[in-house]
Amino acid sequence: MSDWNALRQDCAACTACPLAATRKNVVFGVGQESAEVLFVGEGPGANEDAMGEPFVGAAGQLLDRMLAGVGLSREKNLYIANIVKCRPPGNRDPLPEEQDACIGWLRQQTALLRPKIIVCLGRVAACRLIAPEFKVTRQHGQFVEKNGVWLMGTLHPAAILRNPTQKAAAFADLVALRDKIEDVCEHTALCFD
Repeated sequence: MSDWNALRQDCAACTACPLAATRKNVVFGVGQESAEVLFVGEGPGANEDAMGEPFVGAAGQLLDRMLAGVGLSREKNLYIANIVKCRPPGNRDPLPEEQDACIGWLRQQTALLRPKIIVCLGRVAACRLIAPEFKVTRQHGQFVEKNGVWLMGTLHPAAILRNPTQKAAAFADLVALRDKIEDVCEHTALCFD
C-alpha cells in the first residue's frame, strides 16, 4: 500500500476512463488523513473540477454548515472523497464503467484511513458502497455494518438544495451520525466553534 502523497500523485496521473480527457483537475479528496469518519459523494461538479476539491460549490457549503451543527468539519475530524475523481460531463451520474475504473482509488484511500464510519452522500454512493438496491429516500439514516465498518446513506446536499423540505431529515441523519461517532470512534473529537 502506498502513502497519501504517492496515492495522490498516482491518482492525478490516472487515465483509466474517458472522464480523464475532459477534466480540469482530479478531485482526490480532502480532510484529515487520520479521520475515523469518511464521507463519500458520487463525483465532482463544475466547481469541484475547477478547484480540485470535493464539495466546494453551493451543495458543499450547505454540507459544511450542516456538519458544523453536529461538531464535524473537513478541516478537523473527517475526510471527504467521491466514487469518481473526475467530473462527469454535465454533472450526470457517473456511469458504472466509470465507477469501476475509479473505485480502486477510493478503496486505497479507505485502506489508508481505516474509517470506523462511512457516510454515503446520495443514491450513487449508497448503491455502490452499501447495496445496489439502496433507496436513499427510504433508507437514509440507517446504519449497516460491513466488515467492521458502519455505513449510512443520507440525502445528497444537492438534492436538499433542490428540495429544501428534506433538510430536516438530512440533519436528523447527521445527529444519528454524531451519536454513532460517540459510540464507535476512539479519537474523533466533535468541534463546536
